[in-house]
Amino acid sequence: MIIGKCIIYLNCNWCHSLKEKRMVLKSIIDKVKHKFNVSIAEVDKQDVHKTIVIGFVCATNEKRQADKVIDKVINFIEENTEAIIYSIEREIF
Repeated sequence: MIIGKCIIYLNCNWCHSLKEKRMVLKSIIDKVKHKFNVSIAEVDKQDVHKTIVIGFVCATNEKRQADKVIDKVINFIEENTEAIIYSIEREIF
């Protein structure tokens, strides 16, 4: 079994409260969950209202498939939010 792990760091300068941040975060997580077969959650910076850190993992039987899923999720997040991705960490086990 191959596990693909990715952590995405996003900046949303227009969020002025944790409530606004959580609305953006919930939207991203819900959309990704419905479109892809991955486990996704906020993994860090929960109390910082301008920074979103999302982690997700996928399980496949090939490294190439894990890479493909990670790429698709990253592209989907870029296209479906106004938040700016400023860092991505990915790893395949």
